[in-house]
Amino acid sequence: MSGFRKILVLQTAFAGDLILAAPLARGVKEVFKESEVHFLVIPETAVLLKHNPFVDKVWIYDKKRSEKGIGSFLRLMRKLSKEEFDLAIVPHRSLRSALLVFGARIPRRVGFDRSTGAVFFTDVVPYFKNLHEVERNFKLPQVLGWSGDISPPELFPGAEEREEVDRFFDEAGIKPGENLLAVAPGSVWPTKRWPAERFASVIDESWKKWKIRSVLIGGKSDVTLGQRIVRETGDTIVNAMGRFSLLASAELISRCRVILTNDSAPLHLAIGVGTPVVAIFGPTVPSFGFAPYGNGHTVIEKELECRPCSIHGGKKCPRGHFRCMKDISVEEVTQALKKYFIQ
Repeated sequence: MSGFRKILVLQTAFAGDLILAAPLARGVKEVFKESEVHFLVIPETAVLLKHNPFVDKVWIYDKKRSEKGIGSFLRLMRKLSKEEFDLAIVPHRSLRSALLVFGARIPRRVGFDRSTGAVFFTDVVPYFKNLHEVERNFKLPQVLGWSGDISPPELFPGAEEREEVDRFFDEAGIKPGENLLAVAPGSVWPTKRWPAERFASVIDESWKKWKIRSVLIGGKSDVTLGQRIVRETGDTIVNAMGRFSLLASAELISRCRVILTNDSAPLHLAIGVGTPVVAIFGPTVPSFGFAPYGNGHTVIEKELECRPCSIHGGKKCPRGHFRCMKDISVEEVTQALKKYFIQ
């Protein structure tokens, strides 16, 4: 892998995907200290690379809105071509991503064989289904001779994010060092959401049993869901839904003892700041490679013959019973949380 002075990593999928691809920057930098590492991402996820000491530049591609269409695609291609990258590493498995680095005339282009644009890569790597996504991503530089340690996901909230969370905690009356439970009940995919009323029950139980206050975490699309849970829990909860950027949310999660979450972005935000995770998996399974990375985490799931039913989840249960979520009880989740609060 010698001779690669300027490297582009392209990941324009969801926040969790970027968090799990970002370790490539540290991994490459630790072995090739003089390399410049650039990332190409979408606007919604760019903040996740803020303050990252291993990323030299972030390129933003607003592919669904302001840069939608072939004209914008070609303009971006020309801009990237002028940068004279030596190497493109493409964890994203879309045709558009492969075409972009091919059209930008980047001489070495590494991607997975499951990419719909694999024909446009110079080096094609097998997509190992049995690996965690972090480990799978590191197979990409390995094909070029890279050898080093696999870096875990890391996020780097800065002073701005710390001050923002400080102000919020002051407003909410949260004391420094108070034991908190972060709760992330949302997901882009409806079938990935454990029922809201059960999250509310766990929040109530955590207060009754251990006097642990919960903080609701989520984006603007989760605000209505958060309001519903607040109505059912009252004073035992602090609602931060829709208030923070992804990076500020990570800062907030870093101050919690543990996070309870569906298989969604907050799971990976927590990993990035070292907070233990209790994750509820329904239609998807950890073996897809997106389970909490590292040790000290808990995954709750039910073994059913219909699981997994899809890669991402869906709008409704294909069988109509939604047992993968409904069979997970409030008591089971509360018991899983207990070990994080009762030492």
